[in-house]
Amino acid sequence: MKNETYIAILRGINVSGQKMIKMPLLKKMFEDLVFSDVQTYIQSGNVIFHHAKTDDQDLGKLIHEGILKTFGFEVPVIVLSKAEMGKVLIENPFAKHPEKDVGKLHVTFLSQSPAQDVIVNIEAGKYLPDEFIVKEKSIYLFCPTGYGQTKLHNNFFESKFKATATTRNWKTVNELVRLAEEMS
Repeated sequence: MKNETYIAILRGINVSGQKMIKMPLLKKMFEDLVFSDVQTYIQSGNVIFHHAKTDDQDLGKLIHEGILKTFGFEVPVIVLSKAEMGKVLIENPFAKHPEKDVGKLHVTFLSQSPAQDVIVNIEAGKYLPDEFIVKEKSIYLFCPTGYGQTKLHNNFFESKFKATATTRNWKTVNELVRLAEEMS
């Protein structure tokens, strides 16, 4: 059976001295879980790896349990296939507008797609100048004054959508897709 390329995105590690995990130890943990060609990208918990084609949610649970067993704390994990991450890259509506500074673009990844009625009930205009567009399990963000200033953060979306959320800047999303393509 051919291996698929996956990207695991961990929420909340190595932030403000909390849930510290050294990348070589994280890589070893992934290898111990029988993932192959494991590669980490920056300290915020991005891991590219190969594994037999499996349900993303099952992989996320396996990784979550591995982190709990190895490091002793809970870390939410979202796993996307290379194809899913590539789709996120292609479908960013803000990236298609040259007047939008790509340095102000982010993607919030959700563990599940939110219900359409919940999305509609969020008053998008209430958060200007920040903008967001929800597509399936991705929230595309444009934060002109910076992500650190927005109210559209992980906790906001988790409370609205009742799903795990973790955010990456546009540069990181692009780099994860590039690394996944190189591994294929």
